[in-house]
Amino acid sequence: MNFAKNGYLVNISLPTILLMTIVTATGYVSVATGSDALKETANMPGFLPKDGMVPDARTAIAIAIAIWTPVYGEKEIAAGKPYQAVLKNGRWTVTGSVPTGWRGGVATAVIAKRDGRVISIYHTK
Repeated sequence: MNFAKNGYLVNISLPTILLMTIVTATGYVSVATGSDALKETANMPGFLPKDGMVPDARTAIAIAIAIWTPVYGEKEIAAGKPYQAVLKNGRWTVTGSVPTGWRGGVATAVIAKRDGRVISIYHTK
């Protein structure tokens, strides 16, 4: 079968038309909008590791670097090495260091151990 589309002649075979009709009619093809996809997963409990999403200082530091970099810039965050992470009351507090000979503050991030939620970020003076 020939069809005109946008001024071009398109040749579609009968089996192709039948297949498209069957797939569409049976529901094997569906297009989910963003909100449909969210509705489908909104009430799913998900997986939560027994030690929490942020089980150790290494993970907390990696998350902090990932959130600091777009805010403060890669150069400033790299200058804040080494980083420290302290766990207290289920929250990791991650801080950078003031380089030797420098004056000023450090980037700080507070991250929930249980679910990895970033509670706050700030830069001290």
